[in-house]
Amino acid sequence: MKRKQIVLASASERRIEILKSLGIEFISIPSDVSEKIVEDDPATTVMALAFEKALDVFVRKPESIVIGADTVVFYEKVLGKPANESDAKEMLERISGKTHRVYTGVAIISEEVKEVYCEYSSVKIKQLSSFEIDRYINTGEPMGKAGGYAIQGFGASLVESVNGDYFNVVGLPVGRLVEKLKKMGG
Repeated sequence: MKRKQIVLASASERRIEILKSLGIEFISIPSDVSEKIVEDDPATTVMALAFEKALDVFVRKPESIVIGADTVVFYEKVLGKPANESDAKEMLERISGKTHRVYTGVAIISEEVKEVYCEYSSVKIKQLSSFEIDRYINTGEPMGKAGGYAIQGFGASLVESVNGDYFNVVGLPVGRLVEKLKKMGG
């Protein structure tokens, strides 16, 4: 039986790097789905968006196994990607000195299977001064990152500890994903 092509429904450099580091052969086709947050529940939000992204690409590549993913930060409310520097500052001030959760929803769709699940990790951010927040925002890194930081970049210096799957915080929990792909013939 011929192995199905794996398609990542994302242009995220982080997700692409994670899959490449695992030796998974895949192609990347970005989804056209808008990442609007309409739920206060982070698990529901990320699973719904991951499914929408995967389905959007699956319609174009129905012979494939399509992986969709979405990540948000949750502390008192869902924090998506900052709209601007002011939004990033507000997010970083909100999570400074606190432990928040990072939720990633993953959807895997093929002709035979439609599966969606969610993983979360807890991240404690150091107590940050206004100067540290401004300096980090000036790197440009917070833009386009859930919660306004990237743990795999300069943002690592903001993190005190991680409890859970580090790759989930980066944007794609790998342990469960690899097991599911094996079962699906990917």
